[in-house]
Order: sequence, then C-alpha cells, then structure tokens
Amino acid sequence: MTVLLEGKSVLVTGASAGIGRAVAIGAARQGADVAINYHGDDAGADSAVAEIEALGRRAIAVKGDVAEPETATAFVAAAVAAFGRVDAFVNNAGICPFHAFLDMPVATFERTMRVNLHGAYFMVQAAANRMVEQGNGGVIVAVSSISALVGGENQTHYTPTKAGVHSLMQSTAIALGRHGIRCNSVLPGTILTDINKDDLADETKRRAMEARVPLGRLGQPDDLVGPVVFLLSDLARYVTGAALLVDGGMFVNLQ
Repeated sequence: MTVLLEGKSVLVTGASAGIGRAVAIGAARQGADVAINYHGDDAGADSAVAEIEALGRRAIAVKGDVAEPETATAFVAAAVAAFGRVDAFVNNAGICPFHAFLDMPVATFERTMRVNLHGAYFMVQAAANRMVEQGNGGVIVAVSSISALVGGENQTHYTPTKAGVHSLMQSTAIALGRHGIRCNSVLPGTILTDINKDDLADETKRRAMEARVPLGRLGQPDDLVGPVVFLLSDLARYVTGAALLVDGGMFVNLQ
C-alpha cells in the first residue's frame, strides 16, 4: 500500500489530545516520524507517542507553552536532534475559553491571543527557518477554523486569532514560496474536542448545532486527518496559500 508521508519528519503542536493528536497519529500511519508539542497533559502525550511507536515510527513529545517564543525554537531543535530534519509542520495548538464580550477579562483576551496567534507566528517562523536552512523545501499547515469566516457571540477573542492564522498562511505562502515551502490552512467546523465539550454539554444546543450541518453530525478529530495529510503530501505539491473548509457543509448552509 502506498503511504503518503514515507520517511518524512512531521511536527505537530497541541498534539496530546483532539485534532493535534489525531493528525500526529494519522501522519505516522502514512509513514512519518512525528514530534509532538504539548502544554500540560503528560499522560496524553505519552500515550500518543506510544501509539505512534506501535505503528513502527519514531516519536518524541516536547513539553512547552506555545505562548512563549522560545518554546518554538526548542521544539524545532528537539525534532532535528531526534530525526535530523523538519519536513512538515502542523500548527494546531489553540484555546477557546468561551466568554461574553462586554466583560471580557483582559487576561483571558491576552492569553488567547498569545497562544493562538503569537504562538502560531513563532512556531511557523521557527519551522520555516529550519526548512530554509535545509534547502529542499517543506510544508506548513495551520489549523484555523470556520470562525475565521463567521462570528461567535462568546468568541470575540477567539475568532480574530483564527482569522489571523488563516491570513498568516496566505502571507507566508508568498514569503516562503521561493524556498519551495508550501503554506496552507484547514478550517474545521464544529469538532468535538476538549475545547467545546462544556459548551456542547447542553443537549439542546448540541442538537441545534448538528441540525445546521448538511452531513447531519458534528465533526470528530479524525475527520481532519485526511485533509491535513493531503496538504502535507506531494498530492498537493501545487497547492499553497489555500484554505480548506472541513465542516460537513456548515458554512454554506444558510437555512
């Protein structure tokens, strides 16, 4: 069977759970060695590494807060030490502490910005610098959100960060194209992860959200694996600066 990422070194942030974990394990299934970044879930990171290694691939977990710029350089350095190179990078780490707009705590706003947008910027920059140094291109995929395109009442701090991540991929596609580095984003719809589990614990709200999706269900982290792997692979060798909605059709449903 053909594997799409055979022999590649793939880095994924926020990969101890949710979308990041699914993508990391999915990349390993496609032949990649995988370095994962995580913030606090030691058990989740350890089990993700174990699952990747059980697939016959190499894996490391590097703990660090993406809000701190030095975490990016440390993560990339650890991956290079383990695997010798960085072929592909997936920026996934993000938070969404739901809160009303009018009394948004400054600390909540600033933390969301630092993790989601500042963290993406410095992580992408560190990975790109390594790829440029290696001299044979690379691939960067950022996990943005449908929230880059539409609003959310209790997400006024979150939606600007996801629009920023989408915009970052468009601009880096231009800045890095001359180095053979492709940059794209995926825009998930409502995916069942730890970020929204409390918000969707309300059964009425969850059913209403499901009713908005033409495919009839909310997403699972594994639903992002195929789209991300495609963008990381040579199947997408002429795709850069693009954004791929992965939302079950929610965005286009006006009813």
